[in-house]
Amino acid sequence: MLQAEIEPGTLINNRYEIQRVLGQGGFGRTYLAYDVERFGEFCVLKEFVPSIRTEYVIQKSRELFEREARVLYQLNHPQIPKFLAWFTHADGLFLVQEYIDGKTYASLLQQRQQRGQVFSQAEVVQWLKDLLSVLCYLHGRNIVHRDISPDNVILPYGQTQPVLIDFGLVKQQVSQVWASSPESLAGAGQHSFVGKFGYAPPEQIRMGHCHPYSDLYALAVTALVLLTGREPNWLIDQGSLEWKWRSYVTVSDYLAQMLDKMLAEKPRDRYQSAEEVLKHLQLYASAGTVATFQPLVELQIEIDEVRRHHQVAEIEETDFFRQLQEQAELLRNNPEPDSETQPDAESSPLPTVIEEALESNSSSPFSSGSQPEAATRSKINPAFVDYCQQELARCIGPMASCILDETLTKYPDLSEEQLVEALATEIPHPQKAQQFKNSVIIEPESHPQPASSPQLNPEFIKRCKQELARCIGPMASCILDDTLADNPNLSQEQLVEALAAQIPLAQKALEFRHSIIIEPESKPQLASSSKPNAEFIQRCKQELARCIGPMASCILDEALTKYPDLSQEQLVETLATQIPHTQKAQEFRKSVIVEPGTQPQQRSSILNRTKSIYRFAKR
Repeated sequence: MLQAEIEPGTLINNRYEIQRVLGQGGFGRTYLAYDVERFGEFCVLKEFVPSIRTEYVIQKSRELFEREARVLYQLNHPQIPKFLAWFTHADGLFLVQEYIDGKTYASLLQQRQQRGQVFSQAEVVQWLKDLLSVLCYLHGRNIVHRDISPDNVILPYGQTQPVLIDFGLVKQQVSQVWASSPESLAGAGQHSFVGKFGYAPPEQIRMGHCHPYSDLYALAVTALVLLTGREPNWLIDQGSLEWKWRSYVTVSDYLAQMLDKMLAEKPRDRYQSAEEVLKHLQLYASAGTVATFQPLVELQIEIDEVRRHHQVAEIEETDFFRQLQEQAELLRNNPEPDSETQPDAESSPLPTVIEEALESNSSSPFSSGSQPEAATRSKINPAFVDYCQQELARCIGPMASCILDETLTKYPDLSEEQLVEALATEIPHPQKAQQFKNSVIIEPESHPQPASSPQLNPEFIKRCKQELARCIGPMASCILDDTLADNPNLSQEQLVEALAAQIPLAQKALEFRHSIIIEPESKPQLASSSKPNAEFIQRCKQELARCIGPMASCILDEALTKYPDLSQEQLVETLATQIPHTQKAQEFRKSVIVEPGTQPQQRSSILNRTKSIYRFAKR
């Protein structure tokens, strides 16, 4: 039985002010709250209240809750709300996540039904594409949503892509603890079912088993509800328990067969992955495009031959055309690229990227059966190719696979940069093309690092490149290489500051500085600098928690695992870089007192260096 609802205006954990209830289930409630430490920013507070309050259940639930919350915290996808924090309060477990301001598809469907409408086939097909790309991301990280339904998919205001909310991951784990406790086994309590009846597949209802194909089942049921405007119990025959939805809506045979396969009762009869469904949707889209072509209309156009020849002669006499011919002749006579004879990229009228690849391979024919051969011949890492396909699919849809295979087949010797540019030229909208370029991080092996940087290890340079690319896009690689070539003896702090100076937006530059943890070996080591003991680590955790909340424990564990040889002052500085607010970071530094074993002169040196780094980052 759920405890009493938290009253609006209540301040939870001295930070989150409850506004109203958003939803309620067998595990607890979901609240809309203000985050008073983020200037009243809205967030979602999900409360999990154990139905059994024994010490074992509470402790075990807390352990699983922390572990699964950490998994969700690492998710980073534009169609998944960001998970911000977790904490305990009055025997309850709370999860804090980003608030998505929009309407659920249950509400959108209800609005349409009031006008006598439902979602069209074209809308549902696009909706499936958008969500299948999210499931590809989740399932690739061994995460199953477990609770897909119209109530758990939101369309944000001013956007076109749906957002998937209310993961069942934490609920599933906590539910197992409650169900396995002695009190539950004795009949004192019942664990709650994760998922919704009618939407959840048989294996989830009967045994609690969830796999990627379980999400595909629930996704298909949700698609049928949007197409028909009827709940699942209307679409299933009550006698045979078979799906009988076709009498309520007319769709193409191809789409109907796809939905039926996703809805198969036996898991082995369904699609086994979201990628597999996307490929079939791609074929469906191709068939739909052909079907929408209008009959050809025969046109007769009279051309003035004399005038046409005159115009062609005028073009051939221009300097531009002669320059074009000379550059084409250079390319024919010099199959190996030569930096001295290559035309300038900005002024050349020739196609930029694909023509710069080996022209000798451009005659290779493309056919559907040549895709494995293309993947084999390509010098590019297969994981990078898959990454490009996923990002391209977000921009242009399921045709991304065909375009990628055709490009690799025709130009098997493309570098990673050339592949990204070649694919970007296939995106008709310039803004989406730029977004695609920004989203793809070039593999480090495609850019050899200058050998004259002895102070910087490859792992640190790779991290700088990745973080810089998130701020300014694919030009990050060029900027990093130029910086290292011009200044081969930069320290890590100097490299970070030099790269931050290349970021035009001040906020982005600050985020870049905060995202890079300076390697401990790059700082002068003090001979008697003491190692952090258990008491010092606990103090760091407490002070860090006051600044950023319960994620402090995860961040501290990660820092100690990644850098096991940190001294006390290095640990403090490393943790301070993880605090987004500069003032709070400085408060953290002051609140943690270095162990008394450090000599006064050394402590003064440490303090001065810390202040110097702080001022350096603040600029």
